[in-house]
Amino acid sequence: MNELKLIRMSDIHPEPVEWTWEPYIPSGAITLIQGDGSAGKTTVTLAIAAAMTRGDALPGGGTLIPSNVIIQNGEDSYAQTIRTRLEQMGADCDRIHIIDEDEKALSLSDSRIEEAITRTNAKLILLDPVQAYFGRANMNSVNGVRPLMKRLGEVAARHSCSVLLVGHLHKKASKAAYAGLGSIDIFAAARSVLTVGYTNADENTRAIVQNKNNLAPAGKSQAFRIDPIHGFEWLGECDVTVDEILGKPRKPESQFAKARRFIETILSQGPVLAVEVMERAETEGISLSTLNRAKEAIGAISVKHGEQWFWVLPIEAECRDVTDVSQDSQHSHYEQSAILLLPDMTNLSNLTTLENLDEQNSHNQNVEEAQ
Repeated sequence: MNELKLIRMSDIHPEPVEWTWEPYIPSGAITLIQGDGSAGKTTVTLAIAAAMTRGDALPGGGTLIPSNVIIQNGEDSYAQTIRTRLEQMGADCDRIHIIDEDEKALSLSDSRIEEAITRTNAKLILLDPVQAYFGRANMNSVNGVRPLMKRLGEVAARHSCSVLLVGHLHKKASKAAYAGLGSIDIFAAARSVLTVGYTNADENTRAIVQNKNNLAPAGKSQAFRIDPIHGFEWLGECDVTVDEILGKPRKPESQFAKARRFIETILSQGPVLAVEVMERAETEGISLSTLNRAKEAIGAISVKHGEQWFWVLPIEAECRDVTDVSQDSQHSHYEQSAILLLPDMTNLSNLTTLENLDEQNSHNQNVEEAQ
């Protein structure tokens, strides 16, 4: 029988998270990068490896320290494909190592992985595709996958080495967590999961989307181009979602959400004639009932000046807006309207609002409800 050992949480010292590429690839942990065939996942991982060997910067992250990398690829030729791509990307190939598998195939449980990391002091190891490195273990079985991933994670942590597993996707998947081939434990063991795929821009433009991050808020999606002539190029942040990468259409904005956004935008610069608000909403395809529901949710009010009704954002916000714009002689049309309409926000006795109107005749009530 094993002796019970207890550890106080107060005796565990917090450690900061270190990154190879913040916040996409943590140092000393497993990252899964997945995508369909020809989506560009191998190319983008080689671009990351090339940047590490040169000490270049990656999008959104700091400059890397030139480091050694181990690349294991079970599908492409090192001589005909991998080295050619790395050279096109300007990699320092002296810093890139391969574990020789001629005599014995490599697996995730192979002691040669840790030995190679130790000998080369590698800070990144790529296993592409991960499905090729399960050996005799059943990659669809929890019992087959979990021990391998646990051991691999321990190796990564001991040597502060990032492990980047490249995985294929199912042809059909209802959720991103179940999109990769093999057991869900592959997804679960990864501290970060990145999904690569096509965008709607053109056939050469792709994106890498972070759909899991256990160590920090998810990073922005990053676009890149694989050009037949000019090669690989990072394009910067984009708004592509994982659902779009997986071929699912982006959820359309609800009419209520559209109405809220419309009101907040149109009133952002000051009061606007109620008639104008409703006319412009109609051109946007927003019904009057939805518009009024959104108005109530936002807290916007109707204010009467003379014979005209204006829509205004909540009084507190409007007070600040009027105070600010009154210091500037150059005002927009709506800012001028705000100053003209509300000359003294500290004295509301000269304003009439729908919220505190006494009962009036039925005609006025109908008009006011519409406004």
